[in-house]
Amino acid sequence: MEYAIVRYGVKEERRAENRALVEKVFDDLHRTVPDGLRYLVLELEDGEFVHLVAAEGETSPLPKLAAFRAFTESHEERRSTPVARKSARIVGAYRMLADGKQE
Repeated sequence: MEYAIVRYGVKEERRAENRALVEKVFDDLHRTVPDGLRYLVLELEDGEFVHLVAAEGETSPLPKLAAFRAFTESHEERRSTPVARKSARIVGAYRMLADGKQE
């Protein structure tokens, strides 16, 4: 499984919009249940959003979702910082979202 972390800041006046678009992506994920995908989004108190994406195989099913495409359409206009994407690997984990439920 390949892991990536994506970080970016969002303009203060666009944070609620960004959050709502991310929530629609999760609604779409719960509806379609794509195989081989794990996805987590955190919003930090300073307006930065952090996405943790894990996908099996060559391509992630995430960009195929209508809600994700809608999320990316005006993403550049909402951001206050550039997107920083880095590959990652898990060194250790302890009971992090073990039940798989969105809270």
